[in-house]
Amino acid sequence: MLKHREETYAAISPPIPDPPKDLPSNVTELPAQLLSKDVVSITESLVEDLLSKLCSGKLTSTAVTTAFLQRAGLAGKLTNCITELLPQRALDRAKSVDTYLTEHGKPIGPLHGLPISVKEHVGMKDLDLNAGFVSWVGRVSPDDALILKLLWRAGAVFYARTTEPQTLMHLETDNNIYGVTTNPYNTALTPGGSSGGEGALLGTRGSCLGIGTDIGGSIRGPAANNGVFGFRPTTYRLPVAGWSATMLGAEHIVAVIGPLSTSLEGCKIFMRTLLEQQPWLIDPSLVQLPWKDSSHKTLLRTDSTGRRKLRVGVLADDGIVRPHPPILRGISTLTSKLRNHPDIETVEFPPYKHDEAWSILSALYFADGAAEEKAAVEASGEPWRPLSKYIIDEYTDTKVRSINEIWQLTEQREAYRAAYTRHWNSIGTSVPGPEAETRGYHEELRALEEKESMVDVILTPTGPGCAPPHDCARYWGYTAQWNLLDYPCMVFPTGLQQEPGVDDVETGYVPRNEHDRYNDELYEPEVYRDAPISLQLVGRRYEDEKVMEALEFLLEAAGMSTVAPRPSNL
Repeated sequence: MLKHREETYAAISPPIPDPPKDLPSNVTELPAQLLSKDVVSITESLVEDLLSKLCSGKLTSTAVTTAFLQRAGLAGKLTNCITELLPQRALDRAKSVDTYLTEHGKPIGPLHGLPISVKEHVGMKDLDLNAGFVSWVGRVSPDDALILKLLWRAGAVFYARTTEPQTLMHLETDNNIYGVTTNPYNTALTPGGSSGGEGALLGTRGSCLGIGTDIGGSIRGPAANNGVFGFRPTTYRLPVAGWSATMLGAEHIVAVIGPLSTSLEGCKIFMRTLLEQQPWLIDPSLVQLPWKDSSHKTLLRTDSTGRRKLRVGVLADDGIVRPHPPILRGISTLTSKLRNHPDIETVEFPPYKHDEAWSILSALYFADGAAEEKAAVEASGEPWRPLSKYIIDEYTDTKVRSINEIWQLTEQREAYRAAYTRHWNSIGTSVPGPEAETRGYHEELRALEEKESMVDVILTPTGPGCAPPHDCARYWGYTAQWNLLDYPCMVFPTGLQQEPGVDDVETGYVPRNEHDRYNDELYEPEVYRDAPISLQLVGRRYEDEKVMEALEFLLEAAGMSTVAPRPSNL
């Protein structure tokens, strides 16, 4: 596989430049030094700007695809984020898209000629589909995944496939096929997982829009660690048919597919393009819920004059693992900018039994006792990666469960979801919370009367720190919590970075538990130098579009950008 990857690198023209032998820990500025100005200009453009130029003919898809192939190859050499490039397929597609525009005088679709990168376990016809397992190398996808067919129909060009971890169940990205993927801002740190190849590729601007998947934070961690935007949609909005993984039929914790992008608008375009094609007409598992475009009508509350209003619940600490100083600085910086805004209110949003949520979730992750993961790893005799062993043997309540036990756990999941809804409804209102001693019929219905006073979205960390050192991403609580609840989440960069001398160690802190102790001892300011500080905005189920509009409103109100900062500008 490594030889094949090198062959795809060698097929790129102009040739991919070789990076210097002695790499700095932060490699984000090297592409601008090693690539031509035209390539840098194209690859550092945003999705929305590229589409405008591609659809008008100001740029050809051939030129844009060539530029991204070159920069993606360099990103692969710098961070080990690529499994293979697809130069022949991509350039043939780009040429056909360019021809269509010339002959018809109009774009082929809303994604006309736009290069999109793809996580390896999303199936592409006739290409390897190993999902990070050595024993699965040589499996070939018989067809393109449905999501790729829809993006292709909209005009997309697929040019790069990206790395993932063994088992797909890490918040890091390493496997025995390709090795360890690193973070471009600090190669001693992880880019996250399991979509860490996508995260590192976007972090080095080898992509402006990519496809990731998420069952416990696998889109959001990589987006946060690499300072870009990442969206976890509510389940059953986007099609997942055609991907490769273990436990594909499990329904108790459902994985989703979604975008990573260098802009908030890029994530919107991705979602809108897919849902406007009504994929539920092909995949009956999907909800028939068209994309609600907030550019025509606000999805937020308005006052009598039509001004938008937003109430943000701030959950800075889940009560189990205290975030590191830079994450707390990121939240305090953002909330302080919003404090005096006339249309945005921030209120404290206390956590509700997040330890109970993990207890339910961890029991449901491997309901077969991780039999499929073990079989896939042991079939080749490949060594277990450290975090593969950790997630199965230490961090989750992994054992073979009977159907009756799964039913009971599913009931617990639903009860927790109901309790969290009551908790959300009670913040800042007179609606009784989940632990109210009495709750009659009228008390329950009070939520309908006070819905205008409720929190709209939750602002919270994406993890207990910035991108951690390799093999150290052990705490899933800040992302997996929302997988259990099935809440849509948008991760976004604050534009800040970890700074030794600013984000110092908190002295005298007494850890709450072993997870908290591990995280506290992990923090050494110099180790995390240059790591982006990112946060997460969370909404209720199927309020995906509202989360995006709320984030856009919130960032604009705070004077912050809806565009990921270019590495050289940080």
